[in-house]
Amino acid sequence: MSNHMDYSAGAAWMHGKVIPISEAKISVLDWGLTRSDITYDVVHVWNGAFFRIDDYLERFITSMSKLRLDVGLDKEQIRSALINLISTSGLKSAYVSMVASRGTPIIPGTRDPRSCKNHFYAWAVPFVWVIPKDVAKRGAHISIAKETRRISAQSVDPTVKNYHWGDMTAALFQALDDGYDTTVLLDQNDHITEGPGFNIFAVINGKVVTPKSGALEGITRKTVFDICSELQIPCSTTDISAMALQNADEVFTATTAGGIVPVTRVNDCILGNDAPGAVTHKILDTYWDFHKRPDLNTDIIYK
Repeated sequence: MSNHMDYSAGAAWMHGKVIPISEAKISVLDWGLTRSDITYDVVHVWNGAFFRIDDYLERFITSMSKLRLDVGLDKEQIRSALINLISTSGLKSAYVSMVASRGTPIIPGTRDPRSCKNHFYAWAVPFVWVIPKDVAKRGAHISIAKETRRISAQSVDPTVKNYHWGDMTAALFQALDDGYDTTVLLDQNDHITEGPGFNIFAVINGKVVTPKSGALEGITRKTVFDICSELQIPCSTTDISAMALQNADEVFTATTAGGIVPVTRVNDCILGNDAPGAVTHKILDTYWDFHKRPDLNTDIIYK
């Protein structure tokens, strides 16, 4: 690499420069830290190409607008920063986060969010699997959280990617303590929403369904809709009860950090024959085939 820095553990783009991730810092006064007044998005790089980068950028720009964050960069400038980050880092498959924070108050002690200097930064690490590959191979075992409900959409908009993970973390602790791989949360109306870092889908009577509210409108979720359209599998959003999820023919998760992951157990219910189902397999295989399509991938020219 041209600057001889070691980016094997990851890299960050801050203030127009690419640095090793260990050197990336923000102020202890930053409202992104002290108030979780921040939004972010995550795109992945696979085999030297960004997957659906423009879809992720569109969502990120929308999230910033909803939170009234202005980092002084437009979509193309952010896109260039991400490409520069990966090109410089040399990472061929990576988990790439773009972040917009409220920033540090210009006037110390202010409670006025308009008095903060918003800023952008990005970072990348070697590809992350939200659900480990060995777990995904046998099928994840998930719980439906009993004691913790998803933060109300009237309080925190779930379509804006955020760091408000108090509910997710509490539910995840309980799931792990009980021997599950991960968890999914219900809303106040007893409908399934999402899990820590993933959307969830069920296959019921030959139809693929996913929650219609209370969840991030994931880009991998969008990809599942595209795949189902191509494979002529009915796919829609709807309210899903805990009972419906437990009694589904198949269940799978969808996430940027790992793609499509089969679920073989929900609470005490074993799905199918305790192995990933046929519909899930078709969607999973097609998902990785999509990573070969020129219209969905942006090749990186490495420095």
